[in-house]
Amino acid sequence: MSRVKYINKAFILDCVSAFARFYMAYIWISAGLSKLNQHATVAMTIRNYDIFTGEWSNFLAQIIGPLEIMGGVLLLLGLFLKPANKLAIIVLTLFVIGIGQAWLRGLEIDCGCFETDPTASDGPMNYAVTILRDFFYIFLSGWTIVRPFKKFAIYP
Repeated sequence: MSRVKYINKAFILDCVSAFARFYMAYIWISAGLSKLNQHATVAMTIRNYDIFTGEWSNFLAQIIGPLEIMGGVLLLLGLFLKPANKLAIIVLTLFVIGIGQAWLRGLEIDCGCFETDPTASDGPMNYAVTILRDFFYIFLSGWTIVRPFKKFAIYP
């Protein structure tokens, strides 16, 4: 009879929690970095959603990249894990609503989530895949609220 090593349930949950925290830190930081020094392109992408005025699009284009980076750094360092993830869920929900309304209205736009170079785009986003991806991100953020990975956290 072969012996199968027992894997501790807490260890598995810690691995999922570590993945959720550090993967979402990577997602937020990489999304934010892609928007830095791309003000005109980001503003145009935001305007293409046909929700905000030009002034609001310009304002959001200035702040969205640094805010995404800041959120990712909070997760990476383990600062305010639960509040940062609650805010992330709100932001991701707003993204889903924005993408969903563009899809329902038949707009053919690029998400602008990670790539702000319009010449690098393969055309309009796949709305269903983008929304499912964001729901996965919401799940990971929710997981971090329920079971935060506090190892290596400065202030969980």
